[in-house]
Amino acid sequence: MARPRWTGGRIHITVSLYGRGTRVLRVRCRLTRVGDIGRSETNRLELSISLPEGPQRLAVTGAQERYLKIIRESLGVTLSLRNGTLKVSGEDAAVGQAVNVIEQLQAAARRGRPMQLQHVLDTIANVSHDTNGTVGMQGAAGGVRPTQLTSADLEVYVRGRRIHPKTEGQREYLDAILSHDLTFCTGPAGTGKTYLAVAAAVAMLRAGVVRKLVLVRPAVEAGERLGFLPGDMQQKVNPYLRPLLDALHDMMEFDQVQRFLANDIVEVVPLAFMRGRTLNDAVIILDEAQNTTRSQMLMFLTRLGHSGKMVVTGDTSQTDLDDPTQSGLIDAARRLKRVKGIAFVTLSQVDIVRHNLVQRIVDAYGDNAQASRTHPSHE
Repeated sequence: MARPRWTGGRIHITVSLYGRGTRVLRVRCRLTRVGDIGRSETNRLELSISLPEGPQRLAVTGAQERYLKIIRESLGVTLSLRNGTLKVSGEDAAVGQAVNVIEQLQAAARRGRPMQLQHVLDTIANVSHDTNGTVGMQGAAGGVRPTQLTSADLEVYVRGRRIHPKTEGQREYLDAILSHDLTFCTGPAGTGKTYLAVAAAVAMLRAGVVRKLVLVRPAVEAGERLGFLPGDMQQKVNPYLRPLLDALHDMMEFDQVQRFLANDIVEVVPLAFMRGRTLNDAVIILDEAQNTTRSQMLMFLTRLGHSGKMVVTGDTSQTDLDDPTQSGLIDAARRLKRVKGIAFVTLSQVDIVRHNLVQRIVDAYGDNAQASRTHPSHE
């Protein structure tokens, strides 16, 4: 039986469950937390759920409470497990979704068929897109409806930070990402190809349009021989993936990035690790695509699953392949330019938003490259 308890301007409801085969009750009510004068009022709800002992509890929480962490990060609720009681608090719609997932975890445990990780992720995605008053997954920072996503204003996880296009080309690029399942973007350094793609992906993850973010780069040495790098596999490839992590850290707090990486909500992987995978409900970004071969590009493009999006970025003037003519990015642009449903965006020097010297440097090197093609050296 629910027992309301008023403390500090918030109503707490305790739901106790007893007996074999009982189901978690879903409470749908609008409770208002009274805020200070001048602050907006927020509808919040807190539920306490009694979990069973032993293996059934482990089946609900996951090893080391992994499932609870995923629910918390995906739905934007606060979960606290102590002495067999699970407290769920947050926005009332998000609490309803979280309780729904927990109910299904308990039901699977009672049947003796506990959910695996992929099933948990699918369940969260399903309840997040339920049309019974809770459309759209709410992210860990509060939640934005998918219909609110526009290229003019992308809200990320860092509180108060919003990403805006600074040029007309960047606006066209973000529009293409939001309206197409596959977007190619080429352009010189400093135009925001990678940064804006990550921003759009993080905004979609936060809004519930997707439930996973995968950042990919080919591990190609940029004109240098690095030799044998120390450490395990992740440490060896980390230098190649660092630019993607830098962009990610600009849009999430450090500890949140670590939790998302630990729970497989965000992956940062070298291109070779994508073989054999199919990713549903995910945004997949391939950076530095000019350094892919034709076969690698084909392999990557066929990883796209249902309800997913792909963004491919690169600068065709900076390929590090031994034979630049074999670039998968150049080949894909030629083969796919007339395929319906694929967007191609080309950014130029006017879209460079780094230090004003960067645009002059790019212009100077561009003029030098043009002169070299016009007057080839005879040395």
